[in-house]
Amino acid sequence: MHWINRLHLLMGIGSYITAPLWLMFLAASVLISVQARFVRPDYFPAGRSLFPVWPVIDPVRAMWVFGGTMGVLLVPKLLSYIALLLRPEERSGCGGSLRAFLSVLMETTIAGLLAPVAMLTQTGHVSAILFGRDAGWRPQRRDDGAMPFNEVVRLYSRHTCLGLLLGVTAWLVSPYLVLWMSPVVLGLALAIPLAALTAANTAGTGLGRLGLLRTPEELQPPAVLAKTGVLYRELKATERLIGNALERLAHDRVLAEEHRRMLSPPRRKGDPIDVPLLIALAHIEEADAGITAWSVMSREERIAVLSNAEAFDRLLARPLTVNDQRQLLPG
Repeated sequence: MHWINRLHLLMGIGSYITAPLWLMFLAASVLISVQARFVRPDYFPAGRSLFPVWPVIDPVRAMWVFGGTMGVLLVPKLLSYIALLLRPEERSGCGGSLRAFLSVLMETTIAGLLAPVAMLTQTGHVSAILFGRDAGWRPQRRDDGAMPFNEVVRLYSRHTCLGLLLGVTAWLVSPYLVLWMSPVVLGLALAIPLAALTAANTAGTGLGRLGLLRTPEELQPPAVLAKTGVLYRELKATERLIGNALERLAHDRVLAEEHRRMLSPPRRKGDPIDVPLLIALAHIEEADAGITAWSVMSREERIAVLSNAEAFDRLLARPLTVNDQRQLLPG
């Protein structure tokens, strides 16, 4: 493996490891502030003494830590913007110098607000893995990424509650602590509208019309991306003519065979048990027709069937409908 690939893997691992570390750092900071506010310092811990033990406060080192953190976060963005200014074609594709600068400011603000949200989410994933539970890793969304608002509320309500709790706690301790923790508090408290807004296709389209957050590929798509767009439109037209995925596989022998060739090897003894696959197999066995079994499956169960050769062949061995006695494509 090339060293740059190893570096990318280490960066991905580091992003998940630093999430719980950051959360523990925030918790320690709040507890220290609470202690300083409500617990009287003990100036003579060893008994009577001529010299008191003063609390150690080092604002110089604190500013160095703050400056170093800001440098790590902002210097790469600044260098990228300078590099963009030196490339006229790419600068034009990003909307020009001014729009590109506004895009950098907007992205930095949004990323800063979303950072504590990602921290809490990744901490939950890491904790689930350490306790041997399913972290809930799901396939990526290949469409515009929009989500129903009730699902956004369900997923990010705990982030909002933690943000409000941190804000109230910081305010009771000190107004200066509220200012210091304001990026974290605001990001968590606004997790629901931030998630809904950044996932909405309309927001991205509106910013694109203003020339913000644009990329050169939007004006001049690469050949492979343009070809992908053509194939995608053809696929959508085919969907309207033929129907759902099961019907397309049933009517296209070449497509079914090519799909079967891309499937992974069968499960080996000792591999994790795929619960959605077992439920999908039960639906196939109980259904009178393939379309009946397909209609009662959840999204995860359908993915499991399309990803397993045995389940795929069993489904295609069923009649397409109850009135269709013609067998589907043989396995």
